[in-house]
Amino acid sequence: MADLTCQEVVELVTAYLDDALDEDTAQRVEQHVALCPGCETYVEQIRVTVSLVGELPVEALSEEAQATLLEAFRDFPR
Repeated sequence: MADLTCQEVVELVTAYLDDALDEDTAQRVEQHVALCPGCETYVEQIRVTVSLVGELPVEALSEEAQATLLEAFRDFPR
């Protein structure tokens, strides 16, 4: 099992937080984060951001912000 780099953790963080990684890769992310204070902070910041944004009511966004987000994610793979 090869160690992950910080860049690889950054690239995998969304899938990791969504529990979308295979068990081996998830363990590699966890091992890296346990040994890397910078990545530990990064993963926690993303976790908090996702949590807070998920609580934001759509009505709190301006019509422009809603349109921008819809455009950005229109072709996002599901």
